[in-house]
Amino acid sequence: MKLHLSPSIREKLARKQPLVTETEIIECFANQTREPLTDTREEHLTDPLTRWFIAETNHGRRLKIMYVPRVDGIYIKSAYDATEVVSRIYSKHANLLGDEP
Repeated sequence: MKLHLSPSIREKLARKQPLVTETEIIECFANQTREPLTDTREEHLTDPLTRWFIAETNHGRRLKIMYVPRVDGIYIKSAYDATEVVSRIYSKHANLLGDEP
């Protein structure tokens, strides 16, 4: 699946401290162990709905990745270091990959 990062998203990620790289995002997709959650908050609605998950890079950095899945690929909306609050929400609500029938 092709990963899409618009110029404005690339700029946004480059301004993060520390910055988030495309390689780190790819690593998080490869390393995720739980199903993504869907963001249904009205102020964040997209079509299709935005999904998000938390995973580690190959160097152990925990990132929250937000994206919109489309037929032609995955469109990244944002990525940043996962906070403890967001990590607890994700752990509470996300199913482990492979656990569902």
